[in-house]
Amino acid sequence: MNGPKVSSLRTQSGYILVYTMFLFQIIEALQRAQVDYALVGGYAVALHGAVRGTVDVDLVLNFSKRDFESAEKAFQSIGLKSRLPIDATEVFEFRKEYIENRNLIAWSFYNAANPIEVVDVVLTEDLRKIQTRTLKVGKYSLRIASIDDLIKMKLKSARPQDLADVEALKTLKKERTP
Repeated sequence: MNGPKVSSLRTQSGYILVYTMFLFQIIEALQRAQVDYALVGGYAVALHGAVRGTVDVDLVLNFSKRDFESAEKAFQSIGLKSRLPIDATEVFEFRKEYIENRNLIAWSFYNAANPIEVVDVVLTEDLRKIQTRTLKVGKYSLRIASIDDLIKMKLKSARPQDLADVEALKTLKKERTP
């Protein structure tokens, strides 16, 4: 009876390790390319302390052509490719058009060899306007959006999971406020 539970735990831990390693690959690639970023989305919520499962990595960058181009090259260096046939220059130059007229709020990259490896660059937020904190995880320093800014972003989205994240983040904030 304990055998299957242990096996299942190992499998779950293996999945967690794979997703964490993917996150670290992304962070290393962005750091090599000297791209400032902040984690947003499920990983940021979890890193703040809420129980939250996620697979994709959501990021916010500075609205600059250089950062978009460098991020694209960083993602390509680890085997990711844009889900849409657009490049960094197009995304940067036509960002407003994509958001307002095509409902493209994130520029998505994926690994064709392992399609669950996905990175989404949020196009509706500028890193320069977001409060962040740096969290040390092993040898990695992860920059994550503040609880307040995550709440604002998730309220804008208003999807059921985002609204659940808002409640979890508010609870965390309340617990940490003296």
